[in-house]
Amino acid sequence: MLCIYTFVKTVHGPSLLIVKTDHGPSLLIINLIPHCRMRIDSHQHFWKYDPQRYSWITDEMAEIRKDFTPEDLRPILKENGFSGCIAVQADQSEAETEKLLKLAEQHSFIKGVVGWVDLTAPDVEERLKNFSDHPFFRGIRHTVWDEKGEFMTTPEFQRGIGLLTNLGLSYDILAFDYQLGSAVELVQAFPRQKFVLDHMGKPNISGKPDKEWVNNMHQLGEFGNVWCKISGLVTETKDFSWKKTDFYPFLEVVYEAFGTDRLMFGSDWPVCLSAANYKEVVGVVEEFFSSASKEDKEKIFGTNASEFYNLK
Repeated sequence: MLCIYTFVKTVHGPSLLIVKTDHGPSLLIINLIPHCRMRIDSHQHFWKYDPQRYSWITDEMAEIRKDFTPEDLRPILKENGFSGCIAVQADQSEAETEKLLKLAEQHSFIKGVVGWVDLTAPDVEERLKNFSDHPFFRGIRHTVWDEKGEFMTTPEFQRGIGLLTNLGLSYDILAFDYQLGSAVELVQAFPRQKFVLDHMGKPNISGKPDKEWVNNMHQLGEFGNVWCKISGLVTETKDFSWKKTDFYPFLEVVYEAFGTDRLMFGSDWPVCLSAANYKEVVGVVEEFFSSASKEDKEKIFGTNASEFYNLK
C-alpha cells in the first residue's frame, strides 16, 4: 500500500500529519508541533506630529516631536521578536481613531486599536456602536489626567462606561497616581467590565514606592476584571535617568497585586524614546521576570494581551 505523508502547518492552531493511502487521506496525528503564541506589545502609538494637538510633548521630550508611523515600528518589533501590537490613542478625537483603524487594515502586525469616543456625550451609544462594528476596534481610552480626579465617578462618564460591556469593548485607565482612588471606585461599580490600568498608574519611579500607590495597586488587583500594563515606566524617572533596578520595587508590587495572569508588557513607543530605546525597555521587564516560567513569560509578553483584547 502506498503512503504519502504530508505535514500541514495551520495559522491559528497545531501542525497536522495527514497520511494519504490508496483508500484516501486520513488524519493520523494532531498537535504534533505546539502552537507558537504571539508576542504582543500591548501599548504603543502612531502620530503625525502637530504641536497643538500633541502639546503634552514637552521640551524635555523634544526627541519625539516628529511623525511616527507603522513603517518605523515594523522593523523594531521584528528585531525584538514581537508578532504584533496594540495601537492606542494619543489624541482625544474620533478622527485619530479612524486613522488608527485604517492603519490596522493596512498593516497586519497592528492587531487591535484602543481609540477614543466622548463617553459623556449624549449620543455616546450611537458613536460606540459605529466603531464597535470595526473588526480591529478593541476598546476606549480617555486621558483622565486632563480631568479632575473625580471625573471617573461622575454619572455622565459612568453612563458611557456602562455601555462598553455589552459591546465587547475594554477600557484603558490612564490616570496619575493621585487619581487612582477614583479608579478603584470606577472598577468596583462595573464588575463585568474589563479594565486595564495603563503605565502601572504612573508612579514616581525615582524614589521608593509611595504607600498610597501601593495600597491602590493592591485594591485594584483584588478585582478580577482589572489588568495592569507594565508600560510607560522609563519616562516616570527624574531627568529620564535610570538603571534597571530602579524599577524592581514597583514591579514587585504589581506582580504581587495582579500575578502573572493579569500583567501585560507595553513599550509605550515612541514616548519611551525620550528615556530609552525599545530594546532597553523590553530588557527591564525581561530581566525582572528572568526566573519566571516559560508559561508566565508568554503570558506577560503576549497571551494576556491577546486574551484581554480578544485578538484573532
